[in-house]
Amino acid sequence: MIRYQARHNTVYDYGEPVTLAHHLAHLRPRDSDRQKLLRHELRVDPEPTTWNERIDGFDNPIVQFAVQEPHHRLIVESLIEIELEPFEVPEAAAYPAWDALRARLDEGGPDTVEAYAFRQDSTLIEVDDAFAAYAAPDFSPGRPVVEALLAFNARINGEFAFDPQATTVTTPPREVLRVKRGVCQDFAHLMIACLRSIGLPARYVSGYLRTTPPPGRPRLVGADQSHAWVAVWIGPDRWLELDPTNDCVPSLDHITVAHGRDYDDVAPLRGIIVGGGPHRLQVGVDVVPLKNWAEKKV
Repeated sequence: MIRYQARHNTVYDYGEPVTLAHHLAHLRPRDSDRQKLLRHELRVDPEPTTWNERIDGFDNPIVQFAVQEPHHRLIVESLIEIELEPFEVPEAAAYPAWDALRARLDEGGPDTVEAYAFRQDSTLIEVDDAFAAYAAPDFSPGRPVVEALLAFNARINGEFAFDPQATTVTTPPREVLRVKRGVCQDFAHLMIACLRSIGLPARYVSGYLRTTPPPGRPRLVGADQSHAWVAVWIGPDRWLELDPTNDCVPSLDHITVAHGRDYDDVAPLRGIIVGGGPHRLQVGVDVVPLKNWAEKKV
């Protein structure tokens, strides 16, 4: 078990005054079997005039707020203390073949309802034969689902290059498959598109990744990352998380904030503003084990 303190700082600088702003934030981490949220504080400057906390359709905590005074800068700071437990990769023999699992899903039933929304097209991901064809080499008939998923996770990691300049937040998975380059959001979207295209439910997970500096180098403030990975339904109330960007099963370095059908469901911060003109965005994330936090306090 490990305890973290984390900061996610977002700053918008506007070229012209914003006279009215409505924002929605997915910044409060959700509790799960693997993690327990101990404390969370969301600070906004200028101070919002309205504030509403609720749970969205995927059981993620969200905050809606409005700023109604003119401002040239918006600062949103999310402060977290959270406890994580390690995750052990399940034994492949304990789970069915992937195609048997698909057949069970096709039959339907109360124990498959939670998976239904994650087998379909969503705003940024479409089911397509091209994705099914790409996944096919790792999903031979009768192969255990956990074994197939781990192999597919490794193949995406090996065949795609991490390149922040290659894509944008709206680049579709079809283009990522063509250029074989992108960032964590792209690789998560691609994997989800492929899995849904062969009939397996998969959801998008947003959160934070703790990074470790090279030996002998200092840890840089703000150098940790907002991150994205995938969770795949492998049976009733059982989801296997996979990180194709790093070819791993998320455990003690991954903090889950929210999950949905794709990025559009769980963007950390989005909004509608009046005014603003050209703007500049700065985002910094720090994820630090509590014992290394020194005298800093969240």
